[in-house]
Amino acid sequence: MVGSNPPWRARILAVDDDHNFLSVLAYNLSRGGAEVETAGNGREALERLAESDFDLVVTDVKMPEMDGLTLLSRLRELRRDLPVILVTAHGDIEMAVEAMQKGATDFIAKPFQREALAEKIERALRAPRLERENRALREELTNRFAFGAIVGSSPAMRRMFEIMGRVVHRDTTVLLLGESGTGKELVARALHYSGPRKEKRFVALNCAAIPPNLLESELFGHVKGAFTGADAAREGRFQAASGGTLFLDEIGDMPLELQAKLLRVLQERAVEPVGSNRAVPVDVRIIAATNQQLEKLVADGRFRQDLYYRLAVVLLSVPPLRDRREDIPLLVQHFLKQFGEADVHVEAEALAKLQQYDWPGNVRELENTVERALALRSHPDRLDAADVERESAARGATTAVRRSDAAPRVPDDGLVLDQVEKQLIAEALAKTGGNQTQAARLLGITRQKLIYRMQKHGLLRGQP
Repeated sequence: MVGSNPPWRARILAVDDDHNFLSVLAYNLSRGGAEVETAGNGREALERLAESDFDLVVTDVKMPEMDGLTLLSRLRELRRDLPVILVTAHGDIEMAVEAMQKGATDFIAKPFQREALAEKIERALRAPRLERENRALREELTNRFAFGAIVGSSPAMRRMFEIMGRVVHRDTTVLLLGESGTGKELVARALHYSGPRKEKRFVALNCAAIPPNLLESELFGHVKGAFTGADAAREGRFQAASGGTLFLDEIGDMPLELQAKLLRVLQERAVEPVGSNRAVPVDVRIIAATNQQLEKLVADGRFRQDLYYRLAVVLLSVPPLRDRREDIPLLVQHFLKQFGEADVHVEAEALAKLQQYDWPGNVRELENTVERALALRSHPDRLDAADVERESAARGATTAVRRSDAAPRVPDDGLVLDQVEKQLIAEALAKTGGNQTQAARLLGITRQKLIYRMQKHGLLRGQP
């Protein structure tokens, strides 16, 4: 059968009481790459199905003992996901409609071209394959982001796991508190993929990464023509996450005027796309996160108190790495496995040095350190204290100029100011695990100025 590219990798059961037609049908299906078995009527077909598994059934409608429609009904009782193509008489539209209502995947009328049947078979086989792939992906995501994927057994982590276990099966809004790099998004994903909404989408939005003038559209969507450049309607993150979970990271950086609109959505469970006055219902679980002290932002008038209470139904603190140093050996082994280096031995002295460091960039910084140490290690089968010391030296190389009451000194042989600025920016980003808002705060500048200087020095991700 032509049109099959690549060839089918499927087992097909062909059913017809016309033995000549059945032989031709089986031959053409085999040419398409399928493994084919045949049955002369519906009862024989059920016997074949009881003995073996098939990916598709192609059956005639009019047959003695058990016709195709009765066979279809029995198949739907046995295997609802098994694709069935019915072969009908030419012009028998009523029969075809009845077949589709009873759950047939498709139908084709005799006489038909081989290419037409090939197209219908390919389409019928594609849907179950995609469903299997999606199911496998969902299972992979569930396993990857389940509670067990969060590495840690320290008392601080056990306390966090206890609270997670209490709220995971509820739709309770959770506010995650913790420094940058502690793994707040990993915790949010674990709550989603271990809960009742795991079959639906997990949608994440970093509120600090989207310009304020575009954030409303990203959250709530927009209609065509809502603003310059809105050439087509677009759904927002709330609609995309409907039925699942919306993770709002860096919620403390959301502009005040947008906080009021977010509060209204959380209260009414409906969004109004930009440029529309029609409310669109949404069903989402909200998990928010911040590395800032929202209570202080509320006191300073930079965060709405009513929104804070709406988000902080359950407060969950993700501990910094310095408060759970006993987890560092576990994390190091986890990262070694992640990088495909599970057989590399980490010497005790190296682990001790890693546990002495305060890790301002938290788990993300530790992950980067392990990756760099693996790339630069002196021995192929182990990491020793010297490897870790080189990493410590690299982290400290840019700390010669610090914010202090004393002005930095200019060496006798001079310096290149741009290089010093670049080093300081790189250090600030390393300390904050790449968080631009926190890095800007360390440097005493605005985030916009930091982005400008990062672009100037080629430090933006993806910048050549």
